[in-house]
Amino acid sequence: MEGAGVLLRRSISPRSSNEHDPFLLFDHFAFNNPVEGPIRGFPMHPHRGIETVTYMLDGSVNHRDSLGNAGLIGPGDVQWMTSGRGILHEEMPRRGESGGIYGFQLWVNLPAAQKMSQPRYQEVNSSAIPVVEKEGATIRLVTGELDGIRGPVTEIAASPLYMDVKLAPASKFTYAIPRGHTALAYVFEGTGEFGSDPSTLPLVAGQGVVESVSMVVFNDDGDQIEVKSETGVQFMLIAGAPFKEPIVPYGPFVMNTVEEIQQAITDLRNGTFVK
Repeated sequence: MEGAGVLLRRSISPRSSNEHDPFLLFDHFAFNNPVEGPIRGFPMHPHRGIETVTYMLDGSVNHRDSLGNAGLIGPGDVQWMTSGRGILHEEMPRRGESGGIYGFQLWVNLPAAQKMSQPRYQEVNSSAIPVVEKEGATIRLVTGELDGIRGPVTEIAASPLYMDVKLAPASKFTYAIPRGHTALAYVFEGTGEFGSDPSTLPLVAGQGVVESVSMVVFNDDGDQIEVKSETGVQFMLIAGAPFKEPIVPYGPFVMNTVEEIQQAITDLRNGTFVK
């Protein structure tokens, strides 16, 4: 349970061990049962030192922030927010025509040199996200590169890859990951065989066969991932270069030292958090 009472599925969360560097958190949220009652969202709250990425599949999210930005993201849209030195914002979901709300939020760390940078938004409409059809795979490319095509989100410190991959039955998808990069796959529909020796959260029996809903964590000693499916599968593929810096997470803040966390709290209390 998060925000003002939002039921969600959390695969990874910020920890000082930082085992998925540069990725800090991945949430899968849905409001698809009428008995859940009124939709509760994420009222005004602060962030510092991270980037938050919201990707919608169904429904929409109204957002506004302390800098005067406001907007609405709907199915297929992406909002990539760089909190930098500090921002206050709210995200309030609305049901779509189907009556459901379905989407993901990813947190990406910022390196120490950019944690106090100027906040900014990159809001991308669904129509601006390239769709690549390749050997039974349909890929929506948010950021990163595939076959010479680049996603619209740019200038992110972690040089991340973030794509929505849907495989038709009896198809295969391969992608080269730079050696040493962190690579994850969040399987949210169907079943597929992922790589030769992935570990999964939660653990799934079988030779790399993963059923939804699961987070796949790829070993960092390979340079290519491979996904096969006989029945069809859909997943978010996430990869990026680790910063290899110590982190101190505290709620919506992720900094490098305890003193920086204490300063964030002081700034919030003193009314100097947003400049």
